[in-house]
Amino acid sequence: MNMADRIQYLRKSKGISQEELADKVGVSRQAVSKWESEQSTPDLEKIIIMSDFFGVTTDYILKGIEPVADKEQKNKELTSKVLYISSTAFVAIGLFCAFGNWYAEQTMEAVWGSMIIQAIGIVGYFIARILSEEKSPFYVNWLNIIGVAFMPISMITGYISGLVFKLEGWIAPYPIGIFHTLVFVLVGSIPKFV
Repeated sequence: MNMADRIQYLRKSKGISQEELADKVGVSRQAVSKWESEQSTPDLEKIIIMSDFFGVTTDYILKGIEPVADKEQKNKELTSKVLYISSTAFVAIGLFCAFGNWYAEQTMEAVWGSMIIQAIGIVGYFIARILSEEKSPFYVNWLNIIGVAFMPISMITGYISGLVFKLEGWIAPYPIGIFHTLVFVLVGSIPKFV
């Protein structure tokens, strides 16, 4: 990418027209057009103004050299995005493993192992928050909260429905039977009313 391409890239990434850039820099629109088509090059003073406006170094505009700190920050942000997505995947995998293990064995020991998988996902989520100042997407937060809260809420509502309706047996990590499902839906809908 040459200087003309970098100026055009910065302008487009900022979402402004050639005329708007010309106003910011103090030149005509035709001058910006000539810079972007390699017919001329901007003066050093104009490069300094553009570097301040775009928030990049003059070295980036002139030579395409990105500061090392920017590369490190981009790597941290990429790592945090991967961790955010993988944390949600671990929470979901733990949830489905708990369902499968419970269905096969119906022991709490089988469920505990699945909860460890979810715990790894939550640790990954918080590491991502530490690494990057970028907030996690809404859907990641929502899916993690639902995924982590599902089993405990199901177990609590299973215990409550067992006491109220005099049911016997193990408390499952997912709603079992009509009474347990009704109590689970009632408890799950409480945050909508609050």
